[in-house]
Amino acid sequence: MRSVYVKILLWCLGTLILSLAGFVLVSRFVLLDTAGKGGPIEQLSALQLADARDAYESGGAEALARRLARLRGFVSGEYYLTDAHGRDLASGEDRSELLATVGGRWDEPHRYDGHFVIAATTPDQRYRLIMLTDPPFDVWRFIPYCLLIIVAVAVLCWALAVSIASPLGHLTRAVDRFGAGDLSVRTESARKDEIGELARAFDRMAGRITTLVTAERRLLQDVSHELRSPLARLRFAVQLSRRAEDRDDSAAQVDKEVDRLSELVGALMQVTRAEGDASSHRSEPVELAPLVEAILEDCAYEARERGCRLVPSLEVSPVVCGDLELLRRAIENVVENAIRYAPPGSAVELDLAVHGQSATISIRDYGSGVPEEDLTRIFTPFFRVDPARDRATGGVGLGLAIAMRAVTLHHGDLRAENAHPGLRVILDLPRLAESPKS
Repeated sequence: MRSVYVKILLWCLGTLILSLAGFVLVSRFVLLDTAGKGGPIEQLSALQLADARDAYESGGAEALARRLARLRGFVSGEYYLTDAHGRDLASGEDRSELLATVGGRWDEPHRYDGHFVIAATTPDQRYRLIMLTDPPFDVWRFIPYCLLIIVAVAVLCWALAVSIASPLGHLTRAVDRFGAGDLSVRTESARKDEIGELARAFDRMAGRITTLVTAERRLLQDVSHELRSPLARLRFAVQLSRRAEDRDDSAAQVDKEVDRLSELVGALMQVTRAEGDASSHRSEPVELAPLVEAILEDCAYEARERGCRLVPSLEVSPVVCGDLELLRRAIENVVENAIRYAPPGSAVELDLAVHGQSATISIRDYGSGVPEEDLTRIFTPFFRVDPARDRATGGVGLGLAIAMRAVTLHHGDLRAENAHPGLRVILDLPRLAESPKS
């Protein structure tokens, strides 16, 4: 049996049937215990016997008949007061057959011709009070009510089974479709229970997988585009070197293209490491001011080569928790990008500040800026504002993508805005409340 729906339904019905059977058995046991020796029924029978005996001894058979008739008016059933041999003292009839049913066991009820027989005797064994009533507890009388309860509970169990099995079936179909390649499928469950949590967890997983698969496909397309040009130039340079008189120029061109391919491969490896498992990165308190100073010192030579200057403003030194190498790479890539687009004679400004629980690093150049529609796209791999994708206008287009991934792994935010003139790139990182102790 593999259906959750059927299992739930059968378990609920089985529990109901066992509960009803237990109720019947317990009720019958309680009834027998109540009617047994020392129970309320025995005490009531003794009281009725004493009352009937007094009526008979004081007023004879006529008084006894009136007392028994009165008793029947309060408690339904037939009552007979007999002598030790079973003769009815009110009517003179023989009730010995009823006494034989009891068989001398006065402490428990007995059945006779579909009725319930209870007998009581006086201590001197002279009188017997026989009570003949319908069974106070008859299972067959409860069968219609039990069936009604079973039907009602069965409907409720069916509704419960449907409410559990139906969303599981929907989730199973969604998983099958997703596994078959339909990356757009989502459950969009509105349930608030564990099944809803499972469905939403699947939706989040599907969203992440879709993002990764889409990014991988785009990355493969961009890599193929980026490799095509240097490989074509490299092949041309190799062919030229075979027949050129000046082989030194051809070898220099080959060496130049190899350097470009090495740079591209190195950048791709950085992206791969930045997009790796976050748990594999080492987290430690990092003081930002010394880190920024070291980065600016490393970038100073490139800034001089391009004729621009670095202008830092490091009045505070917030502390963040993260991977030192990833943070260094992220900040350095943004600074190098600003230097690359800064006009000769201009400044690249770097400001370090604290805003609430965030440490903010702002890096601005005075170049031409970026079109507004491209402000978010510059953080995607291989994107360059120049539609011709000319390497003279920039690098391989991975620096800001690496910075974005590193900042995201630190639960921060990286954004860009036009500063008119130039571009300002802002890194927000969650800071520690206290500086690390020395």
